[in-house]
Amino acid sequence: MQKFHVYRHGDFLVSFSVFVLIALGLLFIYSASYHSGDSVSVFATRQLMWASIGLCLCLIIWKIDYRHFVSSAYLLFAVNIILLLSVLFFGSKTLGAQRWLRFGFFRLQPSEFFKITMILFLAKYYAGLPSYKKGYFYCIIIPFLFIGPAIVLIMKQPDLGTALVLIPVFFALSYIAGTRPVDILYTIIAGVLCAVPGYFLLKPYQQERIKVFLNPEHDPLGVGYQSIQSKIAVGSGGILGKGWLKGTQTQLDFLPERHTDFIFSVIGEEWGFLGAILVIFLFAVLVILAFKIANESRDEKGKLVASGLGVLFLVHLFINAGMTIGIMPITGLPLPFVSYGGSSLITMLVAVGLLQSIYSRRFMF
Repeated sequence: MQKFHVYRHGDFLVSFSVFVLIALGLLFIYSASYHSGDSVSVFATRQLMWASIGLCLCLIIWKIDYRHFVSSAYLLFAVNIILLLSVLFFGSKTLGAQRWLRFGFFRLQPSEFFKITMILFLAKYYAGLPSYKKGYFYCIIIPFLFIGPAIVLIMKQPDLGTALVLIPVFFALSYIAGTRPVDILYTIIAGVLCAVPGYFLLKPYQQERIKVFLNPEHDPLGVGYQSIQSKIAVGSGGILGKGWLKGTQTQLDFLPERHTDFIFSVIGEEWGFLGAILVIFLFAVLVILAFKIANESRDEKGKLVASGLGVLFLVHLFINAGMTIGIMPITGLPLPFVSYGGSSLITMLVAVGLLQSIYSRRFMF
């Protein structure tokens, strides 16, 4: 039997889109910290290091049959829950958020990796359900008994952005698994109704962010400052932008968190509308290819994992880009492959490895 070369059968466009997004990320992380002198090399060099580690993991996961990861999904899920619990007791704090576990020079953010383990968990669970059980109770209630507590742990960190990403991914996979759309609609309506009193359980700064989302001028020099400066940066970029390293909002330090959560604002200011469209186009290619891989998968597990990852990329883009232009509340969610951050970048490259593993094995069974 001829030896199967797994890398030869991957999707070139997936790899190309990801490489370009990472390259753009490095360019604009450099630009976002350019004014700060020596620290510029720290952010750019660290991101390059995380990218190298992530790409190695991507190749390793690509090489391994994705069905092994799905088979181990319950164990991976349990380990991730333990890590989320550990954050509550041993996590390190940054800017008031306790989301990380420190291991030497590296800080691990378990909520990032939960995005992958949740998709694997749901893929294994749904694929194992007989058709007569694929209704509201088994497709929504039972899995949410496991997913819900994890989302609560993530919100306690607090990490509202990740929690907002997980919910649409959960509903998308439940729909693909066979849940009736009307059942999902009823659940969403019930969730919205519960969210109204849930507003009073949010931390004060989270409540302020919602108020600012509804009225950006509510606190222009406080909580509303980021949103206002971000919209100024994006709007001032025009069609072609001000040029790399020449963004005034960026270089004059008006835009906070510009190398992480607001990297899309930097792109919009320095490369303008065309630069923003380029990023959106690359993500559109990646999302479309993820659904294409799902459609060509030979088993339900692969279909569910690839679909979940496609929705994950799409929701990330929508929330992150949306908050920079004021159509979504500020949640502290990074832009995949582009924003600075080790856990986020490595997680997304692991996701790419899973996609390539699924696509490469479409010939094997």
